[in-house]
Amino acid sequence: MPAIATGAVFLVVSSFLASTVEMVEALTIVLAVGVSRQWRSTLIGVAVALVALAAVVAALGPALTLIPIDALRVVVGTLLLIFGLQWLRKAILRASGYVALHDEEAIYQRELATSRQAQEHARAGMDWYAFTLAFKGVFLEGLEVAFIVLTFGANAAADGTGSIQLAALGAAIAVVLVTLAGAIVHKPLSRVPENSMKFVVGAMLTTFGIFWGGEGVGVLWPGQDAAILAIVAFVFVTALVSVQILQRHARQSRTDRVRAALTTDWTSTGG
Repeated sequence: MPAIATGAVFLVVSSFLASTVEMVEALTIVLAVGVSRQWRSTLIGVAVALVALAAVVAALGPALTLIPIDALRVVVGTLLLIFGLQWLRKAILRASGYVALHDEEAIYQRELATSRQAQEHARAGMDWYAFTLAFKGVFLEGLEVAFIVLTFGANAAADGTGSIQLAALGAAIAVVLVTLAGAIVHKPLSRVPENSMKFVVGAMLTTFGIFWGGEGVGVLWPGQDAAILAIVAFVFVTALVSVQILQRHARQSRTDRVRAALTTDWTSTGG
């Protein structure tokens, strides 16, 4: 696959997957508030959040293009590496059983109960509690999407392998699909393999962080953008090995606790 095609494909896929994860989480909040409170105020909150996000993208997008390319690569690479490693760390811990899996249905029920218990804050026909919660949920989750779109798009545009429009395409597809799915099923998308997607997104963000950060400090990658394939393979293998090590450690810890408990019982009974 040509280098430019490789970069463009990874750009769209990464943007799509990351945006899907964030939009599923935002949808859970919106549905819980809309069902328990008032749909009109909830949807207005969503609309205002989308306008605010559009303003952020419009303001920051052109500013990023003014940064020298090498400095942009270092900054973006470092941020993506930090961001990606955080996602990957959580995904590894969840996959190995150290942390509970992300459960959108449980989160939905919790948000639903909280919204129903909250006092009414209706003025001028607006439920301001519903508006605020919907706005915060969409805006905060959307900020992560905007960050990914802007950083991916700006750096890829400078590289000649893509553009902000290309990254935005992946995000837009995710938003449309998640919104349609939520409107059709009218409940949290608990069957979306969100934890697996976070594993993939974490690996891809880490890959881009390594690749662009390396370019920023003068690394000449063999095969240019095709090296992304090798880096992502290395990151995935490292992450999967980490899961296996943690699972083995967890099993050994459980075995040791059982043995210790049996030894204590045997000693206490005078065995």
